[in-house]
Amino acid sequence: MVTSNKTFDHLQTLTLPVEGMSCASCVLRVEKALKKVNGVSSATVNLANEKATIEFDTAKATVEQLQGAVAESGYTLRIPKSTEAPGEQEMEQAKGVADKHLMSELILSAAFTLAIMVLSILGMADRLPFTFDTMNKILLVLATPVMFIAGRRFFMGAWATAKHFTADMNTLIAVGTGAAYAYSVTAVLFPVVVGTAGATPHVYFDTAVVIITLILLGRYLEATAKSRTSDAIKKLLGLQPKTARVVRDGSDTDVSIDDVLLEDIVIVRPGEKIPVDGIITKGLTSIDESMVTGESLPVEKSVGHKVVGGTINKNGSIEFRATAVGKNTVLAQIVKLVEEAQGSKAPIQRLADRIASVFVPIVIGIALLTFSLWFFVGQSSFTYAMVNFIAVLIIACPCALGLATPTAIMVGTGVGARLGVLIKNAESLERTHKIQTVILDKTGTITEGKPSVTDVMTFSGFEQTRVLQAVASVEKQSEHPLGQAIVEYAVKKNIPLAPTDAFQLSTGLGVTAVVDGNTVAAGNMSFMKEHVSYLDEHGEVADRFSNEGKTPIFIAINGKVAGLIAIADTIKATAPEAIKKLQAMGLEVIMLTGDNERTAKAIAVQAGLDRLISQVKPDEKLHHVKVIQGEGKFVAMAGDGINDAPALAQADVGIAMGTGTDIAMEAADITLMKGDLRSIVHAIQLSSRTLGTIRQNLFWAFIYNVVGIPVAALGLLNPMIAAAAMAFSSVSVVSNSLRLKRFRG
Repeated sequence: MVTSNKTFDHLQTLTLPVEGMSCASCVLRVEKALKKVNGVSSATVNLANEKATIEFDTAKATVEQLQGAVAESGYTLRIPKSTEAPGEQEMEQAKGVADKHLMSELILSAAFTLAIMVLSILGMADRLPFTFDTMNKILLVLATPVMFIAGRRFFMGAWATAKHFTADMNTLIAVGTGAAYAYSVTAVLFPVVVGTAGATPHVYFDTAVVIITLILLGRYLEATAKSRTSDAIKKLLGLQPKTARVVRDGSDTDVSIDDVLLEDIVIVRPGEKIPVDGIITKGLTSIDESMVTGESLPVEKSVGHKVVGGTINKNGSIEFRATAVGKNTVLAQIVKLVEEAQGSKAPIQRLADRIASVFVPIVIGIALLTFSLWFFVGQSSFTYAMVNFIAVLIIACPCALGLATPTAIMVGTGVGARLGVLIKNAESLERTHKIQTVILDKTGTITEGKPSVTDVMTFSGFEQTRVLQAVASVEKQSEHPLGQAIVEYAVKKNIPLAPTDAFQLSTGLGVTAVVDGNTVAAGNMSFMKEHVSYLDEHGEVADRFSNEGKTPIFIAINGKVAGLIAIADTIKATAPEAIKKLQAMGLEVIMLTGDNERTAKAIAVQAGLDRLISQVKPDEKLHHVKVIQGEGKFVAMAGDGINDAPALAQADVGIAMGTGTDIAMEAADITLMKGDLRSIVHAIQLSSRTLGTIRQNLFWAFIYNVVGIPVAALGLLNPMIAAAAMAFSSVSVVSNSLRLKRFRG
């Protein structure tokens, strides 16, 4: 896939596929080649998905120059037909062709290798119908296709790097198998050269072909396993339907998803996928948003609610107005974020990169030293020294080092996306497990972010339904959030609203109107004292609500106190559970709010918080994050508003609620699509699990080479066993990373 992720003036970021890489040293060479191009500000290459993410100034560098720089380093930067939109189908086709070639080479190699092994075994059992000399010539004929057809990729790769005076994993394989094959050919055709004139020479065709077959098998298994690391992207891309049913010229028309326009009216029937983002204009339904938010329960939707492309309409027909299409949909943005995260490089990878940069030359040096010591110092035979030389080359596996980190990052970020946790990059994923303190903005983070009715009390013999009808009818004329909360509550109770006359608004105090011939007033205590004669005993009830962090609204009908409604920005149902889990993990959780101390304490008690900072102005949030960081704490900040963005950027880990603003999400390291605080727990646990997997991968990759190379140098390892170990070392690293898919949070 190629993605054009962002463009600011002349600065552009592209993600392009790279062909020809085989190990971590290849990654470093491609990165260095790209960074040398004038105008390139950054270049990150990922071995696991075989892509390069390049940020460059289009006024100074062209895509063709980038391609040329990579070509000069011995690799191919593939540029699909369009660099402005994802070319997933083109990339999948190219990958499919490559996998078929690999499979064909493996089948050919395995078939000829099996024949060679059968002949070799019959020869050792002395059951051949012809001489050993004839057998060796037959082995030569059988081994040659394996070397130069099935094994061609290794020799071509080694030659490409040799032309640039470098070496990689292909070099190790080509030199190792090439040495065995060349020696054997010489022994068969020119026995006098290897000192076996007059005798049947010992040949190593079986060693060479078995090595190539096992490594091809390892490559195939590795490619299969690596393809599963990007399952999250494939599933996300598969969510969007190919067509949409839109209203054009008064009739329903099925059009390609690419032809849907902003403001189009889209029709979706039960069981169909939502094609693009929009706002419902007609109908009532429930929608499965699990693949976007991670929430398993369907969400009820009606007129005015937002719908997200890729989600599934469960049981009702709806019509909606398209508000985002193409690369601007929520699904496209999620895919972009996950791709960027999977292509990024974690700081923990730096050690592996430093080792990889010198790995292959050191291995070649050790192999040459091994041959010299055995042949010249140990007085061993040339063939024995050569076998040990080959074993050292073949056992070494820089590929495992290169795959250790990116495969885990790809799976980890993909799992996060499945759970509704979007992680910005590998560095953010790595940092998250270090969190010591979590600062939670109150509004929209701990609470729902909008006021709602919590209590309704009536006095003076008035019925609750009558009081609600009267006050909701008056508040219907008001745009105040508290008034709208009362109206929504009445509508949910199926209470019909009545016509009003003589509506008057006293800003900041209350409202009055005439409803069915009755004078109705609603407002705070100061306002109500102007409309009723007695209020003292009701004031005590209002104080109790205030102490609970609620706002009391008095209602009077014809000069009598008829009721009292308490309104609050209610705590999210899952917030106390999430906060308790964070505290159980040993984390300090702090609430940050602009509310007065009394209201803040009431919310803190309900949420189970021990520490709060109240009466914080929007521009002071950044300061408080810095103060807590000054206490030596590794701080995460969670918020959802525009005024939270500076604090999110300042925090060591910024966490944006997906229900919030685009600015907050842009500044954050992690976005929680559900707006559920339990997702913070999932993010921290996922970070810890991913880092644990990376450490396991790196440990085994290092230990494998640290132990394997000396064992081979000491002559204790057959080259064929070394080939099997090397082939499956990479597979084991990828398979270990795939275990992260079991994470459920």
